[in-house]
Amino acid sequence: MTLFEQMGGVAGMIYSAVPVVVFVLANSLWGLMTAIWCAVGSAVAITVVRLVRKESLQPAVSGLFGVAIAAYIAYRTGTAKGFFLFGIWQSLVYCGGTVLSVLIRWPLVGVFWNFVNGAGTRWRKDRRSLRDYDIATLALAAVFGSRFVVQRWLYEEDLTGWLAVAKIGMGFPLFAAALVVIVWAIRRSDKRLAAAIEAERRAEEKIEAELRARYGETPAQSEPGHA
Repeated sequence: MTLFEQMGGVAGMIYSAVPVVVFVLANSLWGLMTAIWCAVGSAVAITVVRLVRKESLQPAVSGLFGVAIAAYIAYRTGTAKGFFLFGIWQSLVYCGGTVLSVLIRWPLVGVFWNFVNGAGTRWRKDRRSLRDYDIATLALAAVFGSRFVVQRWLYEEDLTGWLAVAKIGMGFPLFAAALVVIVWAIRRSDKRLAAAIEAERRAEEKIEAELRARYGETPAQSEPGHA
């Protein structure tokens, strides 16, 4: 399974856009309260569909949670643009978190990928891998930062329709650009670490062979009961 598929793939892009489109359309036709219920209802429907199709529920549940919070803020503020406020500030938090992870030398892309694959922290001992993951994490930070700047400005200008366009357009499409950098960093690091592990294995085999030769042993002689 590719990284893009783990993030939800094409279906995830569609699912994430549906509640936003439904909210904007319903708000323009029937008003804020109807739009809120329609958005929440569409998110629930997506979760049910994923459950029936036995797809990964994590993206659906996260999406439902996000839509519920967005709907609540829209209800409390009494404005349609309030629906996007949670996502705007969420982007700022994510941007700050990714930048901070680079500053403390634990870039989140490297941490996440190697944790998922059970590779441990060996990658942090390789300077080139650490640098590559820094670049990938900063690319992700740029995505979150640009989302905040653009959508915050649209929010202040009270451009709800364009907020919806920006949220969708700066969602998976913009993330795809960062994904290219992320995949580049992962492949370079994985290839380099695999080569290092193989070199260590060969070095250990060479040392073992030299020790056996020094003490007059062969693999066959060292096996119990071997003639």
